[in-house]
Amino acid sequence: MDLFIEGINQAIQMIITGDREIFDITATTLRVSFTAILISTIIGLPLGIVLGLTTFPGRRLILTFVNIGMGLPPVVAGLYITMLLWRSGPLGQFGFLYTIEAIIMAQILVSLPIIIGLTSSAFQQLDHKMLLQIKALGATRFQTVTLLLKETKLAIFAAIMAGLGRVLAEVGAAMMVGGNLKGETRILTTAMVMEVSKGNFEIAIAFSFILMTLAFIITFILTSLQQRKENV
Repeated sequence: MDLFIEGINQAIQMIITGDREIFDITATTLRVSFTAILISTIIGLPLGIVLGLTTFPGRRLILTFVNIGMGLPPVVAGLYITMLLWRSGPLGQFGFLYTIEAIIMAQILVSLPIIIGLTSSAFQQLDHKMLLQIKALGATRFQTVTLLLKETKLAIFAAIMAGLGRVLAEVGAAMMVGGNLKGETRILTTAMVMEVSKGNFEIAIAFSFILMTLAFIITFILTSLQQRKENV
């Protein structure tokens, strides 16, 4: 218990004294996480809508792979991205390995299936009679999708929050493709693992306190937006 209290005190002290390293690590964590979840949402939302509203040969197989991807272990995602970016790999010539871009790629790989899968499920659960009614009113395809997005906004927000939670907690893939380089690719989760390996539990607890605080604030804001939209 003393160790835990000491860790929280150290976290507060780091924040109050403006510790440069902790602010750099926190800024890198936010930059990587928000970029990854933004790209995953831009790609995953349309794909989830298509998979949820249409039927075509191979759709069930695609959904199976999406559902498998939702439980993809981060280290496996890190392995695939590493092989892709390795010097002799298909994208090795670009030198992305051990950079922020590599971590973003790995985090997209773990969050994209979540957004596609949950969005697809939300659209599959829509009332078929409502779809027929919208078509009968002569709505265009754009108007139809807009109306359906309003109907599924709670589920879509939940999908984004689930993806963001996975990204914020991700450590294995980030460590593998980012290398945990100080001042470059170090994020809160990888910094925490490093401090534990060195026996610096107080600093590791401090990092965990900051990470949990960030997760709480972001989730609280998204939940407030979700519920406010529900009450409009």
